[in-house]
Amino acid sequence: MIPEYCRALEENEISEHCFDLIFAFDEIVALGYRENVNLAQIRTFTEMDSHEEKVFRAVRETQEREAKAEMRRKAKELQQARRDAERQGKKAPGFGGFGSSTVSGGSTAAMITDTIIETDKPKVAPAPTRPSGPSKALKLGAKGKEVDNFVDKLKSEGETIMSSNMGKRTSEATKVHAPPINMESVHMKIEEKITLTCGRDGGLQNMELHGMIMLRISDDKFGRIRLHVENEDKKGVQLQTHPNVDKKLFTAESLIGLKNPEKSFPVNSDVGVLKWRLQTTEDSFIPLTINCWPSESGNGCDVNIEYELQEDNLELNDVVITIPLPSGVGAPVIGEIDGEYRHDSRRNTLEWCLPVIDAKNKSGSLEFSIAGQPNDFFPVQVSFISKKNYCNIQVTKVTQVDGNSPVRFSTETTFLVDKYEIL
Repeated sequence: MIPEYCRALEENEISEHCFDLIFAFDEIVALGYRENVNLAQIRTFTEMDSHEEKVFRAVRETQEREAKAEMRRKAKELQQARRDAERQGKKAPGFGGFGSSTVSGGSTAAMITDTIIETDKPKVAPAPTRPSGPSKALKLGAKGKEVDNFVDKLKSEGETIMSSNMGKRTSEATKVHAPPINMESVHMKIEEKITLTCGRDGGLQNMELHGMIMLRISDDKFGRIRLHVENEDKKGVQLQTHPNVDKKLFTAESLIGLKNPEKSFPVNSDVGVLKWRLQTTEDSFIPLTINCWPSESGNGCDVNIEYELQEDNLELNDVVITIPLPSGVGAPVIGEIDGEYRHDSRRNTLEWCLPVIDAKNKSGSLEFSIAGQPNDFFPVQVSFISKKNYCNIQVTKVTQVDGNSPVRFSTETTFLVDKYEIL
């Protein structure tokens, strides 16, 4: 390593390249363990150029050249004006109201230079704080041929490598996988969010779910409508209508309409017309149970973790079960796995990724071994997204107030995780 940066193994040579050596050894050793990298990869990692820095420098140099060209043009104009004034016997024009005919050409040019540079400085946002070396700035997330070869080598050795989309968080996966929705003039968004905390030995500590129906009308001729709600919930949710909604009509006939039927719903705005809340500590209400069993062995811990879907009517997509790992012990050794995994060495986590969990894929397990203690693998966190809501509250029909004629409508249903932890 040292001969790559120093011509001779001498103290002054090493001192001259001390920072290069520090950065190179930092790529070799991570948390006291040697990384599997070669010299070509180290040189690539330490000498990467920053694209943002190059763009900033190019813009600044262009603006400086333009400012200097403008300075020279102004200087020539003022010098020509002074010569013309001297030939006509008039007083030479001053500079900015403070000059006079006694100012020499050289000093005039100097004044012009200072003023133009002060007024025409490139107005560029300050660059982010980073190392100031011209060619040592680090470009995060860059992938060169060495990285691709490294990934291919891992695949050839039997390692399961996640695709870039599978490692994304739930919010990002939602943006990637959510199909475009055909929105009618009457569109409803049904959204539920769950907050759940379980103990590692079983038992639901707290579960809270909030849901809402948002109504959006894009055509004012559909402003006077009523929503027919079908509530098949058997878990005991608490329902609450908007203050402007006729509560008696909803209680008697499950219809959402305004108290004053002559008025219309707002147009081109999202209006929450019905919301509900469920809070419980009943274990049977847990939509997805997670059972994590770390057991100590001679080399550390053998961890068995399994999931089971308890609500058969649900279909969970982009499920990510995140297990924390102890730091500085390397990658886990995966035994059996249903689905795929991703080891995040920076965050010290193992992400167990499952595209779909439904009635046909109700349960699955993961086994891995790694150095550590049982407490190192908690809390386990879960994230997912579903197009079916948990409480089974839907709008089945929309009708006009006058004539009770049906109205075409579209519905968008989303069931999200706010927090889902096994402590």
